[in-house]
Amino acid sequence: MKINKIKVKTNTKKYSIVIGRNIINKINKILKENKLSFEKCLIITDKNIPKKYKRLLFKKLKSKKLYKIDMMATEKSKNYTNVESIHEILFKKRFNRDDCVISFGGGIIGDVAGFASSTFKRGIKFINIPSTLLSQVDSSLGGKTGVNNKFGKNLIGSFYQPDLVISDINILSSLPKREIICGYAEILKSSIIENYYSFLFLDNNLEKILNLKSPFIERSIIRSCNLKKTVVEKDEREKNLRKVLNLGHTFAHAYESTLGYSKKLNHGEAVILGIKSAAEFSFKEKILSKQKLNILLNHIDKIGMSTNISEFFKKRDVKKILNFMKNDKKNNSSNINLILIKDFGKIKIDFQIKSSNLKKYILSNLS
Repeated sequence: MKINKIKVKTNTKKYSIVIGRNIINKINKILKENKLSFEKCLIITDKNIPKKYKRLLFKKLKSKKLYKIDMMATEKSKNYTNVESIHEILFKKRFNRDDCVISFGGGIIGDVAGFASSTFKRGIKFINIPSTLLSQVDSSLGGKTGVNNKFGKNLIGSFYQPDLVISDINILSSLPKREIICGYAEILKSSIIENYYSFLFLDNNLEKILNLKSPFIERSIIRSCNLKKTVVEKDEREKNLRKVLNLGHTFAHAYESTLGYSKKLNHGEAVILGIKSAAEFSFKEKILSKQKLNILLNHIDKIGMSTNISEFFKKRDVKKILNFMKNDKKNNSSNINLILIKDFGKIKIDFQIKSSNLKKYILSNLS
């Protein structure tokens, strides 16, 4: 299986996304090819990653001065305390800007490690080795980092592009099915943003992708990364076009926050619920046709997770959901800013919705 390389060029940094099988084994060669060198390295790992992959990474980087933190990957881990614990090691071990932080985990680890990297001496080298499907197709690239607080998700953060992303597809085989579905949420989102033919590939090959079959999983990862690369290169700081990547996320973040980031609903599952909600609301607002809505809903049903929000929320939760939606960082008025769907490949950004309209929609799904 060949190694695929996607080159990202933003206003602040140029870097590569390297995708392939068993490529952690080749990390020193990849570093050399990308002209990345450092004396000291802090590796922040996800406790869920099998030890054999951690041992392999440490073994291959044995020529460096290595330090490590093993972190629990839950949304509650995205906090200031963990950022400070990373900074403490970097200061105590006298790291400088030419040294490096490596995130070896899913999106949660990448968000915390990236934010800590961006704020340590205003920026240290940062390498992302995403270990989940969700992070390989979405959060590991694009430069969004951050932590949560009581007001909502990802409200404290920075735009800080990595120096390199290494996506080893072999690691994905260690993930439970639920985590694969979480990653598939972002693949689905990308296809809706791209075009109908991209979506049709997913619809025709859903089971093969969810079972990580080659070349279907590779193609899905590469297409998602290429779409995000194109968008981020045009709008690094989410002033306009990049907002399309938030399709489903205003609903999703509010659903997660309302549940207190519990294991009842993981981020990717929330995104699938959010895409469904955005599609249904788009139809309600006469933006999306009934035919296209049904095509999307039928596909979502085939994924194999519960998508009825009444299984997660009661009517008493509606006020809390709306409050989190109002706090979303994309809002700039008293209305709630939604990303809605006109068609495959045609996404409407900055759609201003009154909270009373959203309240009616959410209540209709809870009755």
